[in-house]
Amino acid sequence: MDLKVLENLPPWEWPEGTDKMLLGILLDNQKDKSDRLRAAGLAGDYTVINDELAAALLSIVRNGEELAAIRAKAVISLAPVLETAYIDEFENPEDVPISEETFHGIQALLRELYVDMDVPMEVRRRTLEGSVRAPQEWHKEAIREAYSSGDALWRLTAVFCMRYVRGFDTQILEALESENKEIHYEAVCAAGIWEVDAAWSHIASLATSELTDKWLRLAAIEGVGSIRPQEAAEILNDLTLSDDEDIVEMAYEAMAMSGLFPDEGYDDDDGDWDERTLH
Repeated sequence: MDLKVLENLPPWEWPEGTDKMLLGILLDNQKDKSDRLRAAGLAGDYTVINDELAAALLSIVRNGEELAAIRAKAVISLAPVLETAYIDEFENPEDVPISEETFHGIQALLRELYVDMDVPMEVRRRTLEGSVRAPQEWHKEAIREAYSSGDALWRLTAVFCMRYVRGFDTQILEALESENKEIHYEAVCAAGIWEVDAAWSHIASLATSELTDKWLRLAAIEGVGSIRPQEAAEILNDLTLSDDEDIVEMAYEAMAMSGLFPDEGYDDDDGDWDERTLH
């Protein structure tokens, strides 16, 4: 199957044998570079990732002769399964598509590449961003170094990583004032995840303003429900009346995550959202 077609299909509709096809492309250095880049991105999906594909991705990551873009893509492709394994802790090995040995091998290689100054910056940034999905002790110092480096791209990486590693409330609040839109966005996400109370006014303002860029506003809507659920109830309730379907959907999701109404109660057929969410 053509990889462009595969990219546009939901993973659960991928045909049988997709994992083998992707593996073949990743292992063949003679394949078209764009195909290998696509394959590296697709190989990390939960429906196909396994020890063989993880090994192929790791082989690309460690190979200094590979294009930096493909190495970086391979790292990010490994991130979701790292997070799955970290959360599950292999209590139910059948629920994790890679072995514990592979999991620790990924962690070890990503740390090794991060500390290697000869590795291209793009790849080193991705190794930090990918590896924090399964946090380790070394990450805190690495994030501090990246944040204080003075380089905008490293600072962006650091604030992204603050989503996954606790203990950076001060830096998150500082990043909320950044003029860099990407850093600002990551700070909004991190503030919501860690329920940074001091960020409430800033994020509530973003969530309620129609002047806020939509992608940033959606992150803020999600965040207000986490930081102060009770105060957010009225804001979120009002947002369910928006003409923008994405904003309405995010408001409902934020309500559900905050426990403001039962998950199954999304349909507002009786028009009583005020009573159900604000009691």
